[in-house]
Amino acid sequence: MRFVDTLEKKRNGEPLTTEEIEAFVQGYTEGTIPDYQASAFLMAIYFQGMTPREQGDLTQAMARSGDVLDLSLIDGVKVDKHSTGGVGDTTTLILVPLVAACGVPVAKMSGRGLGHTGGTLDKLEAIPGFHIERTEREFIEQVNTIGAAVIGQTGNLAPADKKLYALRDVTATVNSIPLIASSIMSKKIASGADAIVLDVKVGDGAFMKTKEEAEELARAMVAIGEAVGRHTSAVLSNMDEPLGRAVGNALEVQEAIETLRGEGPADLTELSIQLGGRMLVAGQRANTVEEGCLRIREAMESGRALDVFRQMIEAQGGDASVVDDFSLFAQADYEEDVLAQRDGYVTHIVANEIGLASMKLGAGRATKDDQIDPAVGIVLHKKVGDAVRQGELIATVYAQSQHVAPSVAQIEQAYTIGDERIEPKPLLYLFEKEQIGNELDCKDSND
Repeated sequence: MRFVDTLEKKRNGEPLTTEEIEAFVQGYTEGTIPDYQASAFLMAIYFQGMTPREQGDLTQAMARSGDVLDLSLIDGVKVDKHSTGGVGDTTTLILVPLVAACGVPVAKMSGRGLGHTGGTLDKLEAIPGFHIERTEREFIEQVNTIGAAVIGQTGNLAPADKKLYALRDVTATVNSIPLIASSIMSKKIASGADAIVLDVKVGDGAFMKTKEEAEELARAMVAIGEAVGRHTSAVLSNMDEPLGRAVGNALEVQEAIETLRGEGPADLTELSIQLGGRMLVAGQRANTVEEGCLRIREAMESGRALDVFRQMIEAQGGDASVVDDFSLFAQADYEEDVLAQRDGYVTHIVANEIGLASMKLGAGRATKDDQIDPAVGIVLHKKVGDAVRQGELIATVYAQSQHVAPSVAQIEQAYTIGDERIEPKPLLYLFEKEQIGNELDCKDSND
């Protein structure tokens, strides 16, 4: 089989066989297919797309290109969660102990961040002493003992995806639904979970800017997951403004702890409950999303989830006393207030600009070699719909230098203050396998 024939088929929009897709993934991973042919192949996919079956084949081939974690020694249905990323998205730190406290084991492998803030691993490493490296045996034993663990991905997890993503990044083929979906799902499948709940972000601070794009990506990922035998569900969530109030690694961990206490921001709390409810359904610990949400809320209000988080920190070498004493986190040397420029109401916050301002402070990475400062970041005091007075505090900048004027100016410009109050956009756009736009929701009983 000549790869140029496969390339010609895809260029012409013809569906590829399972064998042709597997041969491409194996050949490119092993180096027998050169970059120039792989680049042409990715561009052909970008323009011609892939059928659902092709996407499933590509995902499976990439998942099998390296280590595939066997979690069969962990009791129960293992449920994973994936977010497509946003500004202030701390839900993993909240969901892992919440879901585990409800009896569903969460054995999660995460990555580091490239962009405005660190990834889940960077946030966890803001906890003094926390270790993200565990052997497979230690990982499994920890989940069987306390129900939860979050560790770094193995170096050989879906290596085909890692190699292809680097090529997509320099060939203008990142923004392709089939390639995005197969990239995400290959790592989820290789991580060994039985079921997957997806949080697809949509808005200014997300990769998918429109609801239509987010729906297409969600449909593709759910179809892939179901095709390979993983129970998969998805929701779309709003990222037109940052989620919660904290943007920055230690600051986000503190906000996650506050949320586990039942004292977190309303939007972060509600999204965590919604995703957690679906994870309990996937883990066969709840019959309906509503029942799952109620159980998740009870685990939060009772303190059981916070206890699991303490246990997880201790099990992975961290100082669990940070849960009760935030002064044990790394502290920034300087604080700078950002003040409202006029009276009115916050009508919009450009999430991506807040993220970039945080990255400039040192909370994120512009390149993979950049070092993250866990102490720096931004806390927002006003969100969309809030009334403000001129000179009132809208955000606080935490920095290691007094030279923060560019970040302050960027935050000021990210805020739009108007004369009329507007209602924030919905937090959640539900996605189900049968339909999109189902507005069934489990709101706080106090609403």
